[in-house]
Amino acid sequence: MDYRIFPPEEILECSASLPVSKSIVARRLILNYIAGGRDAAIRTPGIHANEDTEVLASALTAGLPVDGSTVDVKASGTALRFLTALCAAMPGTDCVLTGVERLRNRPIAELVDVLRSLGAQIQYLDKEGFAPVRITGKRLSGGKVDVDSSVSSQFISALMMAAVLMDSPLEIALKGDVQSAPYIAMTGALLNRQGQGEVIVEPYSVTVNISGLDTDFTAPEPDWSAAAFWYEIAAVTAGWVTLPGLEHESIQGDSRARDYFERLGVLTEFTEEGTELSASPEVYSKLDCDLTDTPDMVPALAATCALLVIPFTFRGVKALKLKESDRLEALRIELLKIGCICEIEDYGNVFLWDGKRAMVRELPTFETYGDHRIAMALAPVACAAPGIIIKDAEVVGKSYPEFWNQLRAAGFVVTDASEPIAEEDAE
Repeated sequence: MDYRIFPPEEILECSASLPVSKSIVARRLILNYIAGGRDAAIRTPGIHANEDTEVLASALTAGLPVDGSTVDVKASGTALRFLTALCAAMPGTDCVLTGVERLRNRPIAELVDVLRSLGAQIQYLDKEGFAPVRITGKRLSGGKVDVDSSVSSQFISALMMAAVLMDSPLEIALKGDVQSAPYIAMTGALLNRQGQGEVIVEPYSVTVNISGLDTDFTAPEPDWSAAAFWYEIAAVTAGWVTLPGLEHESIQGDSRARDYFERLGVLTEFTEEGTELSASPEVYSKLDCDLTDTPDMVPALAATCALLVIPFTFRGVKALKLKESDRLEALRIELLKIGCICEIEDYGNVFLWDGKRAMVRELPTFETYGDHRIAMALAPVACAAPGIIIKDAEVVGKSYPEFWNQLRAAGFVVTDASEPIAEEDAE
């Protein structure tokens, strides 16, 4: 469905409920499955909170196939990577992992090569280096491996969790620029919380020496990645937003959102009522950030800067080419619709806008490219251009199914784009 969006008529003052962290839930699902099988996976809190965790939970709560049947992980890169390592390391498993076309074009060769070096039996069924893959699970050796960590931190996390099932401790040497390092630290923290043994995460290496796991059914944190879009809304409206339950001392790397958005005029205060966002007159004239550790912040930050007319340079963002969409190219095309001439430089590692503008001749209709973060980042453009259209708006279900309802509750008008524009909205 396509949505037409209008901003609140009054000064924004709202409370928004965030989804639980899908990164934490996904990891806890894998660890609970290793610890207690499908029954433990079923009891993991938050597994139905969004499409990503729903897909992974569906596979695990059904029990991993032993007859060569197919598991369709749809658009979930997380599920594909985590299940590839888990299935390879679990004796008796026999399955085919596949997904939508975009997922089948996201490379997994680095992960598969490392698993094969540990003894895994994995076969590509179409293009070399890409899903679908046929996996026959067996006991893997453990030992020392080198991994190109510049491609995806999820490869590292997948190996770390599967290491619990290996014959000996796993030592992973991280080669290249480490992408999204906080997610590796998150996996280490969860393993240390549930594991019998120790995980040591260092800047260029990870050692997993875990002999067994306990289950963990505690409630996961709210999602800091989703909070970024409310920071964006607070920035462009200069309003007040309360985010209940969001934790100050978080294991999520995207908790750095509060630091980035402070430079864009949003103050963060942690209170008993929740995390309160409010406007500040202290706004940087330009935003220059290395986002190697937090590339998922780019859509919200780029859209905010464009709306506030703040030039930006974001470095360390090459991993965004391989997300649900080519996010940099998607943002370049869509931000041009509001007059911002963005550029992609350094072989995709730098995304910038130096303030150059183009003429805008019509109210934007934004494509979303099947990408939840693109859709949510572009929605607040309605504050500057009431009546914009977000196409295929349901893509937000991948991480934040209630996003549009939360936007309505905050005072935005969100309607079917095919409906006639009300006369008062058109004025």
